Amino acid sequence: MKSQPRSSPPSVKRPGRSVSIVGTGSYLPERVLTNEDLSALVDTTDEWITTRTGIKTRRIAAKDEHTSDMAARAALAAMEQANVTAEEIDLILLATASPDMVFPATACFVQTKIGAKNAACLDVSAACAGFLFAVEIAQQFITSHTYNTVMVIGAEKLSSITNWTDRNTCVLFGDGAGVAILQHRSTATHGVISTHIGSNGDYNDILWMPGGGCRTPITAENAHQHLQTIHMSGKDVYKQAVTSMLDASKKALDKAGLTIEDIACVIPHQANVRIIEAIADRLKIPLDRFFINVDRYGNTSAAAVAIALDEANRSGRLKQGDFILMVVFGGGLTWASTVIEW
Repeated sequence: MKSQPRSSPPSVKRPGRSVSIVGTGSYLPERVLTNEDLSALVDTTDEWITTRTGIKTRRIAAKDEHTSDMAARAALAAMEQANVTAEEIDLILLATASPDMVFPATACFVQTKIGAKNAACLDVSAACAGFLFAVEIAQQFITSHTYNTVMVIGAEKLSSITNWTDRNTCVLFGDGAGVAILQHRSTATHGVISTHIGSNGDYNDILWMPGGGCRTPITAENAHQHLQTIHMSGKDVYKQAVTSMLDASKKALDKAGLTIEDIACVIPHQANVRIIEAIADRLKIPLDRFFINVDRYGNTSAAAVAIALDEANRSGRLKQGDFILMVVFGGGLTWASTVIEW
């Protein structure tokens, strides 16, 4: 059942200075990799992938197309929708697990590509939860009167860190970028209502990339071991994802003074349709209240909820006055949730 546009109920709790999402954008690479294509690479089938993940296709970036390139394309689309110039951007936060390089920050490359010469730039590392971590950081900078306009990006070239011989992981991931521009506008009566972020390092070994850092540098001796690719314990990730995302959803709703019945649309992390179905069941709401695009793009990590937000926005799924819940989960373990009024 779709919520109708309305004014906020008195119980809604808001930060002292309003923070609105004034524009969104996304970019997906041209190349489409189907389940049938994957069956030529590893021992799998379309039926096996679809029944276990809900994924049918994913996008793969070109060899010379990097995380910053996709982020910049999405950023320009968001700037156009928000009617914000490059000079107005005070801060660029880029969430990613697949940066152009270890340093400098990929956000700095984006700054140059879009001409945002006045912006401070930094990357956020919280795996799939990174975009909503960055939304929370952006909100703090705006409510503290430090900045007025913050660009939040989720961008990934996961194809560059995927083991294409491992059928348990290579079927899951794709590339892309999504952007939201957050701004204080004195006339706005809508925006970010509540956020919640959390972590549990005790589970850092169920979704991780073991090689490439100072702990395990990539050498000629270990290069063949695929240490600089995504490793995952699927059953453990499923269990922790459902538990953490459910808890994060409830905490953001409690902070906002809302219930799940007030939410017009849930935009979850797009990792696996079975995880989304489990959350819908535990929240006791129908699946059609969720915005789902994992079937078309797979898991794009930090970019997933950002891309879904832009698609929901541009497709007309989000109406003025709607309360929206975004909730994510990632390696770390990390999780986050945000309630906004559209």
